[in-house]
Amino acid sequence: QVQLVESGGGLVQPGGSLRLSCAASGFTFSRYAVGWYRQAPRKERELVARINSARGSGNYADSVKGRFTISRDNAKNTVDLQMNSLKPEDTAVYYCNTEIGWSSYWGQGTQVIVSS
Repeated sequence: QVQLVESGGGLVQPGGSLRLSCAASGFTFSRYAVGWYRQAPRKERELVARINSARGSGNYADSVKGRFTISRDNAKNTVDLQMNSLKPEDTAVYYCNTEIGWSSYWGQGTQVIVSS
């Protein structure tokens, strides 16, 4: 079955960097777009970045443009999110997502805390 497993979260100081990774299995990875979402306490889940299938071009939320970079490795079935110049407002649980047909699949999430 489709599985998405996030890793790489943690505690980082403002201005620091983290790299999140999403490992996918159970489907033909290279055929589908993958997105990173986040949900902060008392806020709705929002799209952070999304990368299309084979060509690998990404789209970003305005709040992270120029700071975050999404990339994928279709040989390893992974999608990474490089986060630089982190701000306290980036604190959230980050989730990996893909949509196949009418179904939407989510990972369990990884916590990112940006604090001094």
